[in-house]
Amino acid sequence: MKFSNFSLDPFVLEALASIGYETPTPVQEVAIPMILNGHDVIALAQTGSGKTAACAIPICHRVDPHNKAIQALIIVPTRELALQYAVETQKIGKKKGVRTYALFGGEEHQLQQAKLKHGVQVLVATPGRLIDLVYSRSIDLTEVDTLILDEADEMLGMGFYDDLEFIIQCLVHEHQTLLFSATMPQEIRRIARINMKEPKEISLIAKKPAPEKIEHFFSFCLHSKERLSLLITHIKTFRPKQAIIFCNSRREVEEVARELKKSFSYVDFLHGGLSQSTRTVITDKFRRARIHVLVATDVAARGLDFVGVTHVFHFHLPHDVEGYVHRSGRTGRSGRSGVSISICTHRDLGYMDGIQKKIGKKVKWIGPPPPDHNSRRFKRPRSLE
Repeated sequence: MKFSNFSLDPFVLEALASIGYETPTPVQEVAIPMILNGHDVIALAQTGSGKTAACAIPICHRVDPHNKAIQALIIVPTRELALQYAVETQKIGKKKGVRTYALFGGEEHQLQQAKLKHGVQVLVATPGRLIDLVYSRSIDLTEVDTLILDEADEMLGMGFYDDLEFIIQCLVHEHQTLLFSATMPQEIRRIARINMKEPKEISLIAKKPAPEKIEHFFSFCLHSKERLSLLITHIKTFRPKQAIIFCNSRREVEEVARELKKSFSYVDFLHGGLSQSTRTVITDKFRRARIHVLVATDVAARGLDFVGVTHVFHFHLPHDVEGYVHRSGRTGRSGRSGVSISICTHRDLGYMDGIQKKIGKKVKWIGPPPPDHNSRRFKRPRSLE
């Protein structure tokens, strides 16, 4: 299967070829024909599956570049994901002349209003800022014929249910609705039941939530104060080409980054307390591999897809098993191999059974396992014994 089999606009095919897109991912192969045929679609798909392009390709095919009105509206939970969507759509729609804009909080209303007046055909927006402009009557959504809700479960988890309902009610034009989510809670089912017309459902969530090419290592430290020295040792041992280090608080992110800069080059940090302009610069540098080690919180990294990440380090384990799987899935993208390394104390051992069950494999210990833990349940890597 090639993209040329989809009978796409010649300008879109030319753009896809210029950026090296030849063969669709499983998500794209199933979703694109449904979208092109005008069906409402509910897709269970994870970040990194190619769902961004699965939406952007048919949207750019359909958009009329001579009509300055907003024709496609993409709602996402975070500013970073909005920028990621906008960049992808700009690349695919560039040769056709499709104008795309990312709308989010942190920028002046007047600048955003001026951009919209100049003409935007594909608008990628976070719910809060979009509603601000709707209330101020600074945006016209009357010609939207395609609505995309991406990472819908994340948006509901952030409290955007009422906002999404309001936005949907603002679309007076008959439109196609595409809903992408990693999970399908009842609230999403309700949105679909009320607002979608006989949607086609596709599920492309792997049976094993963690990619099979990810190796999972655990490192035990007797005292929490040893975490930082262990982290530095593991970075020197594994020598990652590009790594994300997850911490559980903004303060911890800054402290860890500050200490790592004493031992390594090209280190930076990312959390929700930074200004939008700073976050944009940092994510762009990391995407272009000008930052090799990024220390981040879960919220700051939500929705971001960095294909070059070879290693993920959990400075502290997240608060649940799902969080561990989500973090670890930041590596091993697009069929590549990856490594997930967790630093843990006795307090974390209760997670082990749940993690092993979820990832479908036994974790490996770097160094000796906890002295009072049943080490027969865990496999230690031979190369690190």
